[in-house]
Amino acid sequence: MNLTRRTFSTAVGASMLGGFNIAHAQTDKIILGQSAPFTGPAAQLGIQFYQGAKVYLDQVNAQGGIGKRLIEIRNMDDGYEPTRCGENTRKLIDEDVFALFGYIGTPTSIVALPMATKDKVPFIAPFTGAMALREPFNKYAFHVRASYNDETGLIVKQLTSLGLKKIAVFHQNDAYGKAGLDGVVLALGAQNLKPVATATVERNSVDVAKAVSTLVAAGPDAVVQIGAYKACAAFIREARKAGYGGTFYNVSFVGTQALADELGKDGAGVVVSQVMPSPYNTARPIAREFVEAVKAAGKDAQINFSSMEGYVAAKVLVDGIRRGGAKITRESLISGLESIGTQSLGGFSVSFSPTDHVASSFVELSMLTGDGRVRT
Repeated sequence: MNLTRRTFSTAVGASMLGGFNIAHAQTDKIILGQSAPFTGPAAQLGIQFYQGAKVYLDQVNAQGGIGKRLIEIRNMDDGYEPTRCGENTRKLIDEDVFALFGYIGTPTSIVALPMATKDKVPFIAPFTGAMALREPFNKYAFHVRASYNDETGLIVKQLTSLGLKKIAVFHQNDAYGKAGLDGVVLALGAQNLKPVATATVERNSVDVAKAVSTLVAAGPDAVVQIGAYKACAAFIREARKAGYGGTFYNVSFVGTQALADELGKDGAGVVVSQVMPSPYNTARPIAREFVEAVKAAGKDAQINFSSMEGYVAAKVLVDGIRRGGAKITRESLISGLESIGTQSLGGFSVSFSPTDHVASSFVELSMLTGDGRVRT
């Protein structure tokens, strides 16, 4: 059964109504707080990440949790809007959640991280690769995924190795879009190149007409897209209608399966960089483990990159809690995560230390097919 946005938001609302008094009444639970889009044009990012994380946490809970304490995620819908995310984060911190986990997006995380830092609440596995959240070093922030600089660096390397040097950038007009644009500019600059054109779209908008006009007129070999799936799909369709015959490259935040679903047959040949091993290729043990866990759960989780990131993030978090010792505190979580060192999670390498809270720089490229699938 697929979880629709309406049923998901209804379920989330019900869990919140029944859950806000639980944190204080039941000390046998470890409550994680998550503000993410569960409605709106970026909803699938929040839904899929949450479902993947829940598959892993449900497994842990079925085995008695950690020290007989079950782990729950308390969700709040922010619609991918920074103001709502800030309000949600304040409520979650006031409710004394153990940690903030799985926030979706750069503009929202940029609002939330200073709040978490001020109140000394760990901020774990945000679904963003923005350098502004990684530098300078922050004791309370732990990143499981590679950065946008890593992703755009690989994209530019791939394009220029193919002799494609006229590169344009279509980006969201906010901190996320700027982070991706900065990564492209940095990578091109290393080769004495710069974007031939740039154009923007507003967050949570699919009004791409002006951007299409600007970029198609520049005649780029390729367009690098830094946006969410609705806007990027709209741009691809409209650019092709306008006669553009070049290639489209996206960073992982786009939501690969969501983009494929939006585009259908129009997705053929669209490239997306990935920061997780492919869940569609079970050569790595972590991919086999994830696929088997989703199938065994038999619920709403789907097998895709976004849900796999949630699963891996939850796995890293639980490892950190366990390493922190019998007395589970926020400080023990931090020290536990920092003690991970370099580990292989079934073929996916993660590395944390007291001076490095960025676990991975893994990036590879994938391509959409015309039948809604993803090839790696």
